[in-house]
Amino acid sequence: MTDAIRTLSAADRNSNEFEEKVIQIARVSKKTKGGNKMGFSVLMVVGDKKGKVGVGLGKAHDVISAMKKGIKKAKKKMIDVPMDGTTIPFSIVVKLGAGRIMLKPAPKGSGVIAGGPIRAVVDAAGIRDISSKILGSDNQASSVYATFEALKRIAKIVNIKGIKLKSIAEIEREEEAKLKELQAKAKQTAKVVPIKAAAPDKKVTAVKKPTKKEVRNKK
Repeated sequence: MTDAIRTLSAADRNSNEFEEKVIQIARVSKKTKGGNKMGFSVLMVVGDKKGKVGVGLGKAHDVISAMKKGIKKAKKKMIDVPMDGTTIPFSIVVKLGAGRIMLKPAPKGSGVIAGGPIRAVVDAAGIRDISSKILGSDNQASSVYATFEALKRIAKIVNIKGIKLKSIAEIEREEEAKLKELQAKAKQTAKVVPIKAAAPDKKVTAVKKPTKKEVRNKK
């Protein structure tokens, strides 16, 4: 990957494999000579859940047109998110404008521990396990752009330093091999405990109680 930003081909942009999420809808107005012109701006997140995600802001006179423009902008420039299995390779803190967020890798099976704006971006990218926190403004748009910038920087660092990442399939194969190795060791170290034979039952002789006549004779 020579650059974190990847421009998609027309065939990729027109495919229906992308997940589209609406982050924020805002009503805007513009002053002109003829009066105020009302419109809408919609912030969209688009991803294929396989390591690609994009963010786009669309503006139009109606919401649907603004959404279409936002989707088109997000699909034009998407980033390849480097993942180490189901999570990110390392933690990062990014401040972009008023937005400041922290992303940390999480063990497999932890799930996505993130707020709404961050969750929308990492879910669309296909990250299954991650821990995050919003440290700056609570504005959704600021958090989305900061998260997108954090993923972009992770991709650049991985590319510059040449960090080797493991795919989900490789991690699953390693876990399966470790499990087989542990099972083999358990079989080798297992010892069969011999069962001791039960001791033979001892015969108990009953003591006969002397009669009154026998007691008198002894006297």
